Amino acid sequence: MSEVGALQRRIRRWLVLFIVCLALSGLTAFPLVTEVRLAVDALNGWASFLADAFPGLKEWMLRVQEGVETADGRYPFLLYGTDWLAFAHLVIAVAFYGPYRDPVRNIWVIDFGMIACAGIIPLALICGPIRDIPFWWSVVDMSFGVFGILPLLVVRRLVKRLESLTAPVGPRMQPAA
Repeated sequence: MSEVGALQRRIRRWLVLFIVCLALSGLTAFPLVTEVRLAVDALNGWASFLADAFPGLKEWMLRVQEGVETADGRYPFLLYGTDWLAFAHLVIAVAFYGPYRDPVRNIWVIDFGMIACAGIIPLALICGPIRDIPFWWSVVDMSFGVFGILPLLVVRRLVKRLESLTAPVGPRMQPAA
C-alpha cells in the first residue's frame, strides 16, 4: 500500500464522517416541533435523571416547546427559517465532495469549513444574549464549532502531507520576462 493511497483513504474517511455529521445536523432542523416534543417527553420519562440533574434544562425545553408550538400553530412561516437552516447544512455538506474527490486542489473547502466552525463561537456569544438564549445553551452551540473543526484540522494536515508527496519534482520554470 502506497503512502499516497493510504493518505487519500484517511482523508476520505474523515471527510465522510464530517459530511454525515453535517447532513444529520441539518436534517434534524426539519422536524423541529416533533423533536422538541420528544425531548420534553424524554425529560418527563426515561431521561428524567437529566431533568433532575439539570433543572434549567427542563425549564428551557418547556419554554422552547411553547415557542415552537406557538410558532407552528399561529405563525408556521417562522419555521421556514429552520428549513433554510437545514438546507444550508445539506448544501455545505455537498461542497465537501470536492475535497473528497481531489483534496489537494480543493483544500480551500476545508479552510472554508474551518472558518465557518470558528465563526460559530462569536455568533453564539453575540446572538445568544440578544435572543435570550441561556449561556449554557450557547456553550452547547459553540461545541458544534469545536467538534466540527477538529476533523477538519486533521484533514487539512493530511492534505498538506498528500500535497508534499504528490508535488511535481524537478526544476521550476521561471516565468518569461
